[in-house]
Amino acid sequence: MKNNVIIIAEAGVNHNGDIDTAKKLIDVAENAGADFVKFQTFISEEVISKNTKKASYQIRNTKKSNESQLEMVKKLELSRDEHFELKKYCITKKIKFLSTAFDLSSIDLLKELKVSFFKVPSGEITNLPYLRKAAKNFNKFIISTGMSNIKEINAALNVFKENKIPKDKIIIMHCNTQYPTPMKNVNLRAMISIKKKFNVNIGYSDHTQGIEVPIAAVAMGAKVIEKHFTLNKNMTGPDHKASLNPSELKEMVIAIRNIQTALGTKKKEPSIGELRNI
Repeated sequence: MKNNVIIIAEAGVNHNGDIDTAKKLIDVAENAGADFVKFQTFISEEVISKNTKKASYQIRNTKKSNESQLEMVKKLELSRDEHFELKKYCITKKIKFLSTAFDLSSIDLLKELKVSFFKVPSGEITNLPYLRKAAKNFNKFIISTGMSNIKEINAALNVFKENKIPKDKIIIMHCNTQYPTPMKNVNLRAMISIKKKFNVNIGYSDHTQGIEVPIAAVAMGAKVIEKHFTLNKNMTGPDHKASLNPSELKEMVIAIRNIQTALGTKKKEPSIGELRNI
């Protein structure tokens, strides 16, 4: 992976199941200067029980308390053909397509799509059959850790080690799975603890409101930033309110690139400019 910070604009399910809306999200991500636009790949019935209730934030954001999580998510599912159509559209827009698989069948689809790397979502980091299949089919990984502790991260890394995936092909993402995440629960220093504990490259998947925290993460050494975005925060759906609008996404990308430039090198050199008498 490049030395530059990789910025993933997380469209997720903010297309609301509509292919035209998904293409508009790709337009926004490309215009903002993100490296990747990422969607979510799943077969609803394979990952959600029909009796599973929606999370409280999902009920608030969708304003539908009687709807099950399966009923909600089924409407957000993209078909196989739509995945290929979106990847083709990304090529025309010169932005890289990415998606996260949430079930074993979806891993096969992402292999067909030839995504640049495999992103393990927070909820699957303890799913060993899932990790083993991913490790056998891909050679670069980004792993989110929002629902795991150090012991569970270590167990996941052991799966990749057993499949001869070197550590320099893995980036561990610190994150929190609250939507949105209160600042008091971010615990950004945990990202540094992960780096020291496992000697890996680190990143940050952000669910706070605003752009301050991902910018801070870059200053602390994050190699990858992932952030949800939407066309409009007032759209109906589970994740829109915890996402950036188009202008905020662009502002975040510009700020991150500025921070990258400002970080410079480790070498201390004389500053350039005139000495002022005070």
